[in-house]
Amino acid sequence: MLPRPNESHDLSRPDTRPPFAKPPLAAGHLTDRGLDPPEKLPTITVGRPSRHPSIFKSRLAHTDPAAGHGDLVRLVLKDGEPFGFGIYNPRAEIAVRRLTTGTDVPDSRWWRSKLEEAVSLRTTLLGLGDTDAIRLVHGEGDGLPGLVVDKYANVLVAEVFSLGLWQRRRSVLELLAEMTGAEHLVARPGPRTEAQEGFVAEADVTDGCPHDLKIAEHGVRYAIDPAGGHKTGFFCDQRDNRALVGRHAAGRDVLDLCCYTGGFALNAAAGGAKSVTAVDLDEHAVAAAKQNAKLNRRPGLKVVHADAFNYLRDVLAAEKRYGLIVLDPPKLIGSQHESESGKRTYADLNRLAMKLLAPGGLLLTCSCSGLLSPDEFKTIVARSVPGDRTARVLAVHGAAPDHPVATDTPETHYLKAIWMSFSS
Repeated sequence: MLPRPNESHDLSRPDTRPPFAKPPLAAGHLTDRGLDPPEKLPTITVGRPSRHPSIFKSRLAHTDPAAGHGDLVRLVLKDGEPFGFGIYNPRAEIAVRRLTTGTDVPDSRWWRSKLEEAVSLRTTLLGLGDTDAIRLVHGEGDGLPGLVVDKYANVLVAEVFSLGLWQRRRSVLELLAEMTGAEHLVARPGPRTEAQEGFVAEADVTDGCPHDLKIAEHGVRYAIDPAGGHKTGFFCDQRDNRALVGRHAAGRDVLDLCCYTGGFALNAAAGGAKSVTAVDLDEHAVAAAKQNAKLNRRPGLKVVHADAFNYLRDVLAAEKRYGLIVLDPPKLIGSQHESESGKRTYADLNRLAMKLLAPGGLLLTCSCSGLLSPDEFKTIVARSVPGDRTARVLAVHGAAPDHPVATDTPETHYLKAIWMSFSS
């Protein structure tokens, strides 16, 4: 069933932050505390252990009263057996983010080793040489829960999801800058982190950091704002899928829904698409997409400021059809209470888009909701195929390989990308 005209689907990328459950921490709690721990560490007893690095408050059996906001703590089980070390925040439901499972205390040497390992994975093993936009640290995927860091040309941009990592942001980024030759540093709290972690902070930006940085990927150029754009300013995770869109776009009418800064649309245009239309509800994204079209000398790329559902209904009524459609909406499930509404929105969006594909058309449909498993998303998409259409799944992809998935943290496989063909 398609969404009714008065049914609301929020596909925006809100700039506002959720309200605080408690008054925020004083600014004195947010200064950089370095990476070397004190000699004596508080001890926390874990009553219900698991392999997952996020330890919720309900799983703790006893907390040392000396444990403070952002402290490195020693973890033990009820029988006294060592359970590793983690960073503690008494305000958060995720009370401890475990860093190690061993008995060695994580100090500055440990942090340097983890960061060197992360950088080596990208530069040596993966050999990401076709872009100057790379994810260097992917949270739990690199054993550093609560932190992601992207490198754009000579700028490092960190998105920080925990109080303890915010307190160590400069020290971590300065180590990464030493390893990579980056000249500018940006750190900002994640969009929901302030309410979840109990602190308020503005972006931490080094002097002289550019707000109009030019990067390149697959021969396509982008202008990004590392200090002010959405998330870290760009989406490195879709690198491989953008290239595939470019390869399959030749001669097709292409529709890029929820286009953000126009990555898929620009690759389609570079790949020889017959026509390209990019749609987004965020006026800042629309302006950026237009700027990128101009930067790449693509005057024929049409950028539309519109709600995706309204646009799709209007196109359906006009009997327009497309040879390739890309659906890459923002995260629709940010918490468990949003699960059912998010699933309905994914289903409605996919079903409507599928009606607009010409015979022989291709669909790339994506979800970046980490709380939605790959199997659940595949089921939603399969059930969304209209009864009068014949569809096949060609491939199922995830994020680019510089976004490694941690085996003990399923939600690090957050990006799902399904390629489908429609024969009728």
